[in-house]
Amino acid sequence: MVNDEKGIAKASRAEKKAVVLLSGGLDSATTAALARHEGYRVFALSIDYGQRHRFELGAAQEVAAALRVERHQVLPIDLATLGGSALTDDIEVPQGRSEEQMAAGIPITYVPARNTVMLSLALGYAEVLGAADIFVGVNAVDYSGYPDCRPEFIEAFEQLANLATKASVEGQLRFRIHAPLIKMTKAEIINRGTQLGVDYSLTHTCYAPDAQGISCGTCDACQLRLKGFADAGLVDPIRYQGKFGMTNDE
Repeated sequence: MVNDEKGIAKASRAEKKAVVLLSGGLDSATTAALARHEGYRVFALSIDYGQRHRFELGAAQEVAAALRVERHQVLPIDLATLGGSALTDDIEVPQGRSEEQMAAGIPITYVPARNTVMLSLALGYAEVLGAADIFVGVNAVDYSGYPDCRPEFIEAFEQLANLATKASVEGQLRFRIHAPLIKMTKAEIINRGTQLGVDYSLTHTCYAPDAQGISCGTCDACQLRLKGFADAGLVDPIRYQGKFGMTNDE
């Protein structure tokens, strides 16, 4: 270890560890690949929060194995008990919305305080590991509406992390929250991930898959994914129910 001018411990390249929040979706897979590309030893953390689209947890395991992360942990919590979201409660997932509708306000698929909770858990894990860096795949460009995907939130959480932890207060670590995709379009994310060799056929995005985990093609998440691949000039390698956009069934 070496210390910077403030006396905060900094890891050498060989010691660089990062906790990466890995949902199993397109964005988090790309984020994990970016962290590996930057020389970090990746400790992937997936949160089983009671999401109805549970296929993403299996996808996270496959992505973690493909990227050869150092370790992959799945941590169960129960946000479904709180309800209030179409992703955790008995609320219909919106289908077939226009871009204008998707951009208007905070969608019902927002899970109350989810990213705050997830980053807090990642922070605790990072402190135990002695990892100063936490990566999260939030994006604020191609439709978001989610308040916990904004740059202001990431900046505020980084400040909190360095006020709330023993490792920071005692000068052992200075935590950094990395959101490398936050200002990228979906097409830019897909192109960058493709350059890094991300296998997007392993990822799961859909909020309303069928019983076999096949994506619906019409929920907000599917539409944005399909548009991203189309804008990138690439074919989405996952299966969809019916024919929506560019699929591997065509």
